[in-house]
Amino acid sequence: MQSSSELFPVALISAEIRGDLSEDVYRLKPGNSPDASVELALTRLGRADHETQRGVPVILIPGSFSNRRFWYSPKGIGLGAFLARAGYDVWIAEMRGHGLSPRNRNYKHNKVSDYVRYDLPAIADFVFEQNPQKAHWLGHSLGGITLAGALGGGYLEQQRIASVSLCGAQISRVYWPLKFPPLEWGSRLLLKRFSLISGPKFKRGPEDEPIGLALESLRWHGLFGRFGDAERDWWAGLAEVKVPVMAVAAVGDTQDPAWACRKLFEQFGSTVSEFLCLGKKNGFSGDFGHVEMLVSKEAQREVWPLIEQWLRKSPLVAAQVESTASISPEPASG
Repeated sequence: MQSSSELFPVALISAEIRGDLSEDVYRLKPGNSPDASVELALTRLGRADHETQRGVPVILIPGSFSNRRFWYSPKGIGLGAFLARAGYDVWIAEMRGHGLSPRNRNYKHNKVSDYVRYDLPAIADFVFEQNPQKAHWLGHSLGGITLAGALGGGYLEQQRIASVSLCGAQISRVYWPLKFPPLEWGSRLLLKRFSLISGPKFKRGPEDEPIGLALESLRWHGLFGRFGDAERDWWAGLAEVKVPVMAVAAVGDTQDPAWACRKLFEQFGSTVSEFLCLGKKNGFSGDFGHVEMLVSKEAQREVWPLIEQWLRKSPLVAAQVESTASISPEPASG
């Protein structure tokens, strides 16, 4: 694998001009996890006529059963393309076995904790090497949960992060049957018979998901479950995360309801934050759904500009807060 990085082997597998956008696809082989066969695809989008001028990095993480096309369609439409045209240096990650990332040797056993501990830090290091500015991170659904886990577990360096945006992401929805141990054990035994869950078969999306993710979710939602891995409590760790955070929820989202998204949002220790709930009662054209919050003509018109506005203002507000906090009060005269 030809290297274009001092960190680990990286191959530039494609470099194309797509209309007004440039599209570079890298394949990373970090070698930082127990499964040495892991390779991760990372697509960079930029303006074709501004290749020497790189804006602030934005790293996008798709949700479950999804890939880079959630952010950037073959016709050049999507939030990723929108942000690239606005001048951002856009990077779209694809998790193990999704999209252009090949399935690793232990694909069946892939878990969010692998993404959290190994894959996101490798992606963060490579993007910083290519563009050493603070990056914005944005994740949808499972992508947002993964991002929250990496932050709560302390696997991402906060000093390199400009802001975090979680869209349709939550961990607090209760599945009461799983609180009954025999049902949880039975579900676990049943799932272990399979290697994956088919997204196309169950009409969840274009990608499959390894069964390891489902087993991990059972553990999170079990009677004594917690959002974390064997070493760290990610949920508790979020209270120590101080980077600017925005959460986007939708009134019509039945998969990840707005109240649960708010609960995850409120667990962050950030002083600069914004919660956006997409629904008629809040002045939007309709009650957006789980996917429609980011992929729809209404989202293109009503939501994308608000996200871009947040990306522009959040670091400035955070800097002002930090500057104010660093000023010691003058001693009172006696």
